[in-house]
Amino acid sequence: MATEVKVPTLGESVTEATVGQWLKKPGDAVKADEPIASLETDKVAVEVPAPVAGVLGELLVKEGDTVNVGAVIATVQEGAAAASKPAPAKAEAAAPAPAKTEAAPASTPTPTPAPAQAAHEGDSTLGAITLSPAVRRLVLEHGLDPSKIKGTGKDGRLTKDDVMAAIADGSAVASESAVATAAPAPATGSSGPSRHQERVKMTRLRQTVARRLKEAQNNAAILTTFNDVDMSAVIAARAKYKDLFEKKHGVRLGFMGFFVKAACMALKDIPGVNAQIEGDEIVYNDFCDISVAVSAPNGLVVPVIRNAETMSIAEIEKTIADFGKRAKEGTLSMADMAGGTFTISNGGVFGSLMSTPIINPPQSGVLGLHRIEERAVVVDGQIVARPMMYLALSYDHRMVDGREAVTFLVALKNAIEDPTRLLIDL
Repeated sequence: MATEVKVPTLGESVTEATVGQWLKKPGDAVKADEPIASLETDKVAVEVPAPVAGVLGELLVKEGDTVNVGAVIATVQEGAAAASKPAPAKAEAAAPAPAKTEAAPASTPTPTPAPAQAAHEGDSTLGAITLSPAVRRLVLEHGLDPSKIKGTGKDGRLTKDDVMAAIADGSAVASESAVATAAPAPATGSSGPSRHQERVKMTRLRQTVARRLKEAQNNAAILTTFNDVDMSAVIAARAKYKDLFEKKHGVRLGFMGFFVKAACMALKDIPGVNAQIEGDEIVYNDFCDISVAVSAPNGLVVPVIRNAETMSIAEIEKTIADFGKRAKEGTLSMADMAGGTFTISNGGVFGSLMSTPIINPPQSGVLGLHRIEERAVVVDGQIVARPMMYLALSYDHRMVDGREAVTFLVALKNAIEDPTRLLIDL
């Protein structure tokens, strides 16, 4: 008996998604509630579980197809033996007949499709390892052996971060023969540089990011103001207490906890940065729901720390660590991303010196953090080297005046340079 696999409810106001990856192939045995496909919505990836135990039957949609909530995307043969193979999928049925291959001239060898070409045809595996399109592309571009990379994603799957780490330490370079097989063969007789191109459809997440960022530029009067902050006091506090902090709270003491607390204090002083425009009204919030940018396999996602103004630094760090873990596993929900009154984006972890971040509508402000580096500064008439960081506040000038933006950054700077202010609310 065949049971239909349907697209589950994706969240409030979300009616469609894109098939990001099939986690099982036709003929694979599946358990009840075992993930068989990953769907990409505007914000997060959602896994589709098998409704019953059995064998996965025909796949009715391909990777990259758009599907609506409730649509049937596959079937499961309930109770069938794992060895039984279902009818071939439509993609296989469309393959050219052997007779056509034999009709090619004897002098012309039959070309073997390169892995990049196979990716376009819907093949999501490299060897016996299941890879997402983004991960597969990185593996091929850098000539890596995926079997040498330890996966940190759900069920041990490789994530983009895993591959980037392997690229950085050079621990998963494939043999020369494997690299030669993976690389597209140059044209016969050609000794010039490669001019290979690959066309990859934008993910739903990337399409949504592109649309929202452009809307922000079109609808808001975005302006950015800068300041810098001496990180000496925070670095000293972190070095002194990090071991005790981790032992007591079970999480590492990072810099983000300090900045979230400092931002909440500054937002209370300058409530316009924490407000938003709705029609011809201004909505002021007496709470701080801080959106924090977190790296995920498919790109940056922005979950929200609710009521951050009421939380301790330890609670903030635990929340951020949990977001990071669930982002890698792909288990963040739509509810985790909804709302937010102010955003903090830390480009410093990637080495950024300075940037002009774009606000996330309908929010009125976003704080950009950058890398820490020693620079010469004047302290008490003496030139000394101090660990400095540039801060950038992008804000909607319709809502926030320049004086308020500068005052916000100064309040933030004072709290970071003297963390005692965070304890006594100054």
